Amino acid sequence: MSDQKEVLRDQARKHRTLTDIRHEDVEDATPLFFDTVQPQEGQVIAAYWPKGREFDPTHILEQALEKGFKCALPKVEADTKILKFIEWDNKAKLIKGAFGIMEPESNEEISPDIFVVPMLAFDRRGSRLGQGGGYYDATLSHYRGQKDITAVGIAYALQAVLFSLPVEAHDEKMDYILTPQGITDYRD
Repeated sequence: MSDQKEVLRDQARKHRTLTDIRHEDVEDATPLFFDTVQPQEGQVIAAYWPKGREFDPTHILEQALEKGFKCALPKVEADTKILKFIEWDNKAKLIKGAFGIMEPESNEEISPDIFVVPMLAFDRRGSRLGQGGGYYDATLSHYRGQKDITAVGIAYALQAVLFSLPVEAHDEKMDYILTPQGITDYRD
């Protein structure tokens, strides 16, 4: 199945590169996130710093800071697939980390409650296709073993596929999938 997923990843990357996203305003996802996910006081919201044509979740992070939430960005640690989350605000210095992804220079680790997760593609069942490193699956599994968390997959609506994506035992389910056009709840 991994070979099939790698082919799908290649196709999804090409599709995202060629897709005209000018009609998808990333800022439209922010009120959908807060109205539907409804973060509670004291919860930590984690997202990622976008690279290339990834969906940009920084509007959600900025709004979260304005609302008084703590925010975090991931940092890849050697010898583990579990991401470390570092507290972030709009004054924090970012440096280029693993895979060329921007991450906080600080090492002030915090434990997120809500994870905004990047996706290459997603289907109508709420399955997510990621980059293939397994970092988010391992991280979500780790945190779900410790406490109740919420995973929000985020992408452009044009990244949806009309077929069911292959799912393996280690693939973590998204609780919500968010695009600028809407948000879908996949919790049981």
